Amino acid sequence: MNLSYRRFFILALWLPLLCFGSARAGTYTLTIDEKAVNLTGKPQTAIVANGSLPAPTLHWREGEEVTLNVVNRLKEPTSIHWHGIVLPYRMDGVPGISFAGIEPGKIFTYRFRVKQNGTYWYHGHSGMQEQQGLFGALVIEPAHPHRPTERDYVLLLSDWPEADPERTLARLKKQSDYYNFQKRTVANLFTDLRERGVSETINDRLAWGQMRMEPTDLADVTGATYHFLVNGHTPAMDWAALFSPGDRVRLRIVNASAMTHFDVRIPGLKMRVIEADGQPVMPVDVEELRIAVAETYDVLVEPEADRAYRIFAEAMDRSGFASATLTPKIGLQAELPKMRPHTLLTLADMGPMHVGHGAHAEHQAAVPNDNGLDQPPHADHADHTGHQRHPRPASVPHAEAPAMGSYKALDYRHLMAAAPNRGWRQPDREIRLRLTGNMYRYIWSFDDVKYSDSEPIRVKFGEHIRFTYVNETMMNHPIHLHGLWQYLDNGNGAFNPKKHVINVPPGQTVSVIVIADAEGEWAFHCHLLYHMDTGMFRKLIVEKAEHVRE
Repeated sequence: MNLSYRRFFILALWLPLLCFGSARAGTYTLTIDEKAVNLTGKPQTAIVANGSLPAPTLHWREGEEVTLNVVNRLKEPTSIHWHGIVLPYRMDGVPGISFAGIEPGKIFTYRFRVKQNGTYWYHGHSGMQEQQGLFGALVIEPAHPHRPTERDYVLLLSDWPEADPERTLARLKKQSDYYNFQKRTVANLFTDLRERGVSETINDRLAWGQMRMEPTDLADVTGATYHFLVNGHTPAMDWAALFSPGDRVRLRIVNASAMTHFDVRIPGLKMRVIEADGQPVMPVDVEELRIAVAETYDVLVEPEADRAYRIFAEAMDRSGFASATLTPKIGLQAELPKMRPHTLLTLADMGPMHVGHGAHAEHQAAVPNDNGLDQPPHADHADHTGHQRHPRPASVPHAEAPAMGSYKALDYRHLMAAAPNRGWRQPDREIRLRLTGNMYRYIWSFDDVKYSDSEPIRVKFGEHIRFTYVNETMMNHPIHLHGLWQYLDNGNGAFNPKKHVINVPPGQTVSVIVIADAEGEWAFHCHLLYHMDTGMFRKLIVEKAEHVRE
């Protein structure tokens, strides 16, 4: 072998590593099993990975070829879905779509190259296993490391039920407001009569009665049965993270709840949002952020004082909270903030047809922004049929360099990609999806059709599609598309942020652009577990280029 040929041979060996940074191959094993836990004062059974609740945090590196052996020691099938990860669809881990699931006593091996970095998570996609503890965080280091922080912590938020999840769903089927323990009382009626007058109060009560709902219907399942956790710890257990004054601390906040949105704040500290759903965004300083189910946000905090701070995550409906401590010394604790008054929906939230029944926005408790992006359409609580919607005009794109913002509470409108998205252009076509439901029967659906009765959504490889989500219900719906990014159309054009979950608030319309750049069959659903399980779910097929039909 002469010298030039030897150099070429060595270069050929190293080229893949140079292209993917410090590419390497990692092998991981997760053993799924049952475990007795006691988080509520009585023994319960959790479904865990490697004996841990939550499952262990996995650390990967961009460019790494991962091999994941998942061993099923349960008496029922299981699965693991790698949430937000771009990968071949056969590795996505959704039984009935990407594979058959993992039978008891069997091992399934996932293999794929990691093409991204950031904060993500993984969870079971079989039955109610996610609600029973089968979830964990994913931290993917970039191929070319950025400036490190002095401290780096994962905050995995979750909701732990007192009841068996199947029993919870059965109760919702019989009475959809079973867990709403915050309904208005006779005392509230007299207060409204005194403050708003007889006519407005009666009109308001009649309007809500016609919709067969309460303005306190913010969550289907509440703190009446949930215990809210940080990294598997209740507030009484007080999970703690250390810092030294002056440190830059990165907090990777993951909402791994089955049904709970949280409002997160750290009294005394501003949070600088630097990533949303694992993707860099222009820094935004906020005092508070709302994190929908399945979203992730990375924030930086810089505590200067030599004292403890409370990380406080209130359930959106104020039925409970999760908390942890950021402290310079173990054992040093911060004061626990008081819970704020519970949030009330307004008739305006339910749509313009109800505004005239008694607008009482001034009557509401102070709440953070709800990520609204459009005017709300009409919403019917009990029967959602026959409604037609008209899209708002497409946002005006621009490519101006974004600037850092500072706000009290984070809103989707504040999110801008840190760099312009490559290949951004106007979509080829639009697909409108109405988010619908029937609270009498507790059935959730797209376009009034539940998953078992639906046909797949088909798109062509390479298409740019505008999906417009029209929420005709009174509930938030965090919409998750597997395998493909959703570029949230928040008016920032090429700087629109890309996300794997888009929360659609009650009665509102949100548009995203999806680039169909991954062939295969993908799950597409609301990430509220009970909504997904009862029908708000679709299969989306990205047809192979050679099979595209004219």
